[in-house]
Formats: sequence, C-alpha cells, structure tokens
Amino acid sequence: MSKLVNELKAFAFRGNLLDLAVAVILGLAFNAVIMALVDGILMQIVAALVGQPNFDDLAIDFNGTPVRYGLFLTALVTFFFVALALFFVIRAANRLLHPRGAPAEPPKTRECPYCYTPIAVLATRCSACTSEVEPVRA
Repeated sequence: MSKLVNELKAFAFRGNLLDLAVAVILGLAFNAVIMALVDGILMQIVAALVGQPNFDDLAIDFNGTPVRYGLFLTALVTFFFVALALFFVIRAANRLLHPRGAPAEPPKTRECPYCYTPIAVLATRCSACTSEVEPVRA
C-alpha cells in the first residue's frame, strides 16, 4: 500500500503536473477577465448600437420549425470580440514586458562554419560534424 501512495505522490507532485495545474487555473482566471471585458463592455456597445446585447432571438421559420440563426450570430460576434480583446491585452502585456529600446537577448546558438548546424555559442566542437570550432566569448 505504501508503494502505491509513493507512486501517487511522485505522479501528483512532479514539476510538470504542478506547472500545468497553475497554468490551467491562471487560464481560467484570465478567461474570466476577458469574458467580463467582452460581456460587460464590448457587447454592451453592440447593444447601444443595435438595440440588444445579443441576437439569440433572431430566427426564421422553416416548415414550422424555427431556425435560430441568431445564436450563431451572437457566438460569432462574441468570438470576434474575445479575439480582439485578447489581441489588445497580449499586445499591451508584450509592450510592458519588452519595451522598445531594451537590449536584445544575446543569441544562444550559432552555426558551425563547416556544416552549418546550430551549435551552442560556447561550443568548442560541433555535435554534427565533430569539427573543432572556436568558442565565441561575449
């Protein structure tokens, strides 16, 4: 029984699983923020322009059966606004994390001068063709 418990602990608490759990929880929280922006602001702008916040009630009658194309229109508009909101939020985050004029990160690899395979900057031998190369010192 203790072997099973140890295996369960090893599975549940290894790094990748915890990283994934954190990513899922943050993704859900980020989804709530984006959906609040879309539903609370952007779709309300649609409501101000069109007179209603969604098109769910739009339908046509086809042989006595309502075809509710409004559901599709609402989903399409919501998708567009979610994509637009994500674009602007990610764009703003990238500008905060990587401001213009910030020094670029130095390259971690270079090409082997003999076989053109990517190798580490500090490598003294190519792993592909085994040629000796001079390391690049920063």
